[in-house]
Amino acid sequence: MKEDFPTRRPFYFLIAGEASGDQLGGQLMHDLKTRHKGEIDFIGIGGPRMQKEGLQSLFPMEELSIMGIFGILAKLPHLLKRLKQTIITIQKEKPDVVVTIDSPDFSFRVAKAIRKSRTENSPKLIHYVAPTVWAWRPGRAKKIAKIYDELWCLYPFEPPYFEKHGLPTKFLGHPLAQIPEGHAARFYEKSGIPEGTPLLTILPGSRKSEVTQLLPLFMKASDVFLKTHPQYKVILPTVPQVETLVREMTKNWDARPYIFLGDDIRRDAFATTSKALAASGTVALELGLFSGAPFAIAYQMSAATAIIARRLITAKYACMVNILFDQEVIPEFLQEKCTVENMVRFLNQAPSSQDDHRNALKEMLTAKSA
Repeated sequence: MKEDFPTRRPFYFLIAGEASGDQLGGQLMHDLKTRHKGEIDFIGIGGPRMQKEGLQSLFPMEELSIMGIFGILAKLPHLLKRLKQTIITIQKEKPDVVVTIDSPDFSFRVAKAIRKSRTENSPKLIHYVAPTVWAWRPGRAKKIAKIYDELWCLYPFEPPYFEKHGLPTKFLGHPLAQIPEGHAARFYEKSGIPEGTPLLTILPGSRKSEVTQLLPLFMKASDVFLKTHPQYKVILPTVPQVETLVREMTKNWDARPYIFLGDDIRRDAFATTSKALAASGTVALELGLFSGAPFAIAYQMSAATAIIARRLITAKYACMVNILFDQEVIPEFLQEKCTVENMVRFLNQAPSSQDDHRNALKEMLTAKSA
């Protein structure tokens, strides 16, 4: 903690609540350590990627990874306890900067509390990953402008939505666009799968609710596809917070998928992939950047949550690749379209490559001043 440090060094409190935020937080910590030549300290909430960079998490990040309105209500007492713990810790430790990464339901409440009790020695408040005001609830832009001192964006079209409300906003570029692509040969060597074997990659999400909902559908679609394409091998990249669940759900699956963890091997797998099915989210962007293979996204939420979402969401697409291109270059199987039949049809009819979109996507996600 801060009082343990003999000299004053830059001191950051970081908050991430899910796997994608943990990845962004880990890269941010790495970049800050490089900039300050290691003379910097961190505490906060994060997962394995941030912990690898030296973060001591106040509590398991997975406790904040709750999907849907009713999921949040069920866990509300515990979330409020963690919220109070986080606020008290920030007030006690007095960091120079608080960076909240995504997870707005939790992050904004923390920032509001810190803003409310602000003194001249209070930390600078920065939010990393702009709320999707271009997709739903545009009024949030004005609200967070009253809470934060600065906003960092991942996408080039976002700053104007917030700058018009007086919030200094920077397009930093997406960290994924700076990461080298993987190597197919290296994946075959690490996995033990014979080189040249076509791979069907399934990515059912990083939250337990996503895996529970999507993995059975992906498994059924894979089974149908494999009957006519037995040369394919199924691979299943996952993340620590759902690894146990994934292994339990697939332990009796005849396809015997190769299940693995890790950022580097996942990018190698994407470079090797022939076709893929993925949950909607950051992983779709990873596939767009690191794989030339055709893929589709799928997602289902509870009927009650879906009714509310349909009334609020204004974006034409769910997949960020489609949003950036402003057209459906990646098939989207959402809600009632999220069926085994649609997935099998895609796998049987998918084009051979998405390479023509990959370079354009990387260019879009790179900040010109970076």
